Amino acid sequence: MTAIDPTAHLTAEQIEELGRELDAIRDEVIAGRGEKDAAYIRKVISAQRKLELVSRGVLLFSFFPPAWIIGTAGLSVAKIMDNMEIGHNILHGQWDWMRDPKIHSTTWEWDHVSPADQWKHSHNELHHAYTNVIGKDNDLGYGIMRVDEDQKWHPFHLGQPLWNFINACFFEYGIAAYDLELGKNLNKRRRKNPEFRARAKAVGRKIRKQVLKDYVIHPLLSGPSFLTTLAATFTANLVRNLWSHSVIMCGHFPEGVQVFERRSIKGETRGQWYLRQMMGSANISGSRAMHFMTGNLSHQIEHHLFPDLPSNRYAEVAVKVRALFEKYELEYVTGPLPKQVFSAWRKVFRLSLPNKKPKVKTPDREQELVAA
Repeated sequence: MTAIDPTAHLTAEQIEELGRELDAIRDEVIAGRGEKDAAYIRKVISAQRKLELVSRGVLLFSFFPPAWIIGTAGLSVAKIMDNMEIGHNILHGQWDWMRDPKIHSTTWEWDHVSPADQWKHSHNELHHAYTNVIGKDNDLGYGIMRVDEDQKWHPFHLGQPLWNFINACFFEYGIAAYDLELGKNLNKRRRKNPEFRARAKAVGRKIRKQVLKDYVIHPLLSGPSFLTTLAATFTANLVRNLWSHSVIMCGHFPEGVQVFERRSIKGETRGQWYLRQMMGSANISGSRAMHFMTGNLSHQIEHHLFPDLPSNRYAEVAVKVRALFEKYELEYVTGPLPKQVFSAWRKVFRLSLPNKKPKVKTPDREQELVAA
């Protein structure tokens, strides 16, 4: 909610035309999906599993420092691949069209403490429907941060840089907590709700499974390398958490990314929904390796526009999407990873402090469209 609406120059007709052009891009990719795409995801899954197996094999000798470094690095990369390019995208249904029961959003379970079905509800059904809408999108600040100047400031917000850092270190647990909507369900009455109790038990089972695998079984299999393998696994999970948190922060929180009030989405059309995704997202520029390691969420704008398209197609889609930004005179927020990380953290610190200037309310978008 900025003082100046960056979309104010667009008429209602232009917004709907923009929506039709984006629909055409999506339809073209869907029509072109085929064996090359299927081969891509199968190759990635195979590579990830081999890398994890080799890395865990090296960690059998992790009492030797070189083996610890190589094994930990390999396991970190394998966990990032599983989380970002494989798990996240499969659970979005990006590969359901293959009709492969082993690579399908309804059967896939990932190396993560958040159960897949709960994540799909909070992420696919809520976050992507209500991208950056304050009070509707749980991904926006994860319920622990102030994300806009128009939000009322409380002394609690002074600690949000610390809360954000802790959340980054234990990101998978933070995701599980907000999938449960733990904050609003902590009171005694809500804790007794059968649905919440069932979901909480599912999270507990998944956490036990992950802890048993990572911190008991694999270290025990390492025999004399038990403690060093334990340390390696903890380090790999920490690296994966910090990386995924950074990528997601860069896609949702840098300066220039817009947030929205609930009232702004009342009666929202297809074109307006597309426009909100465009203005509520940011990209990370970089090499093909960078895009791969982010799960192609470095193309966050394109992912928010088309969350169910195969991730390996976002690079080609981005060229067409950026052309539409230029055509409709909209800002395409992008930059290298260090710049986007710095921008996001600067915003975290800035919004942890009370406003220095009086609020300037953004004109209601619905009134603008009526006037147009």
